[in-house]
Amino acid sequence: MLLSERVRRISPSPTLGITAKANRMKQEGINVIGFGAGEPDFDTPNNIKEAAKKALDKGFTKYTPTSGTKELKEAICAKFKKDNALEYTTDEILVSCGAKHSIFNAIVALCEEGDEVILPSPYWVSYPEMIKFCKAEAIVLNTTEKTKFKITPQQLEQAITPRTKLLILNSPSNPTGMVYSRQELEALSEVILKAGIYCLSDEIYEKVIYDQPHISIASLNKQIKEKTIVINGVSKAYSMTGWRIGYCAAVKELIQAMSNLQDHSTSNPTSIAQAASIEALTGVQTDIEKMVSEFRKRRDFMVERINSIKGLSTLKPEGAFYCWVNISGILNKSINGKKLTNSLDLADALLQDVYVAVVPGGVFGDDNFIRLSYATSMENIIEGLNRIEQFVEKLK
Repeated sequence: MLLSERVRRISPSPTLGITAKANRMKQEGINVIGFGAGEPDFDTPNNIKEAAKKALDKGFTKYTPTSGTKELKEAICAKFKKDNALEYTTDEILVSCGAKHSIFNAIVALCEEGDEVILPSPYWVSYPEMIKFCKAEAIVLNTTEKTKFKITPQQLEQAITPRTKLLILNSPSNPTGMVYSRQELEALSEVILKAGIYCLSDEIYEKVIYDQPHISIASLNKQIKEKTIVINGVSKAYSMTGWRIGYCAAVKELIQAMSNLQDHSTSNPTSIAQAASIEALTGVQTDIEKMVSEFRKRRDFMVERINSIKGLSTLKPEGAFYCWVNISGILNKSINGKKLTNSLDLADALLQDVYVAVVPGGVFGDDNFIRLSYATSMENIIEGLNRIEQFVEKLK
């Protein structure tokens, strides 16, 4: 089959691939413990589901405007004002089929062949694929535990060239769970404004945060707001991953361009999901508090348990629901005669030997790590980490 070069550039999602492989083993009756999940393991709150049922009963099942209903965009504007001290009008908002769709729209609308996109590593796995799709080039900035996996203003300034179009910033971060402080964002914003580039601020994990407030870089001042595309959605905060509602805020001209793109691709997001999302954003928020409280307990246990296993270590995540685990202490060891030379070797061996599914760090840009999600029960976390420890003890 003669596929286009643009499509042949794209790799399948490795995180979804790991989950699919683990699910196949489960269907075969194998007791697999999965640490790969990128979604909360809680049900969508009842008030949100009831709003969807009411929309169905009212026959709200037809097309809506491509960019989202007026009511949902007004709710999003109110959310930005309340949570982020950001003032947007409805024509500065675009509702899409998930935050991933919003990010794709933004990158396609901004970037073309020859452009450079600055991408801090570790990064979410879909960013580089979207950049490749546009025939732009990802300029990867490697980070370390020393800076809590966050880029410095000096790094950013040195990476900028006349071809730089965009910086992608993800806070709280997938996969590291790290969060940029106001002071760190202010320092980065100075570099961004000096260079005149755009910033795509992926804030999808905004509500899943533990020990400090979430700050949107767009809220710092009017100038940086005009250069920022804020990405968010209802999937992580309200356990609505399958509802596929994301949204973004930016200057009108960019939103209109993204809406034009959406006109000729997906058109509007699902009408019923939009109705449910209004309730999510405007209704009671207590379910978020309960979910984050449970995630905090799991996080604290997982961090302490991982750091007790010889050869493994992790920093305490400040947001999201992932532990970014340093495996450099066990790489190049062997099990069953097979040498573990990278994170993929380790992920495969864990799945085959002790039936534990993790995501290899190489797909996030750093082979010395694996990602473990604690969006699973405490029972599974305890059992899974016990199996990992048993596995590590068998390495030679």
